[in-house]
Amino acid sequence: MKVYHGSNIEVAKPDIIHSRKKVDFGQGFYITPIKEQAEKWCRQYIQRNKQGIVSVYDFNEEAYDKYHSIRFESYSEEWLDFVFECRRGQDKSNYEIVAGGVANDKVFDTVELYFEGIISKKDAIGRLAFEKPNYQICLRSQKAIDEYLVFEGRYLL
Repeated sequence: MKVYHGSNIEVAKPDIIHSRKKVDFGQGFYITPIKEQAEKWCRQYIQRNKQGIVSVYDFNEEAYDKYHSIRFESYSEEWLDFVFECRRGQDKSNYEIVAGGVANDKVFDTVELYFEGIISKKDAIGRLAFEKPNYQICLRSQKAIDEYLVFEGRYLL
């Protein structure tokens, strides 16, 4: 599967060491099969007068079978709980690959209201049911990156 990573630099040799810890699916290398989504991630760098570079890869989906993984097919209580734990830096799972919806701008507002205790989990899931999920894959294992992700090139925005 062709996947993309939006950044301000080319990432020919991805690693998890340089990634942030308290994000949607925890520390790892994030990719998406949605080209427009990676380009949107790049625009945040362009707005700060940096380059926007999309790195392109081939991701072998057999990795899901070889490594301990979870795929969230929709915004759900399970997804919300997982993102909550990861964003708090309290994820205790041993998943090596996590895939599912992005807590993007529209979704983030609802997630934050839940995190702050302003709305219930039930209300949050109800609101998220109307959002079409973007999709991200977080490779949380360097071995999975090295074995199943092949750099194909990059392009500037």
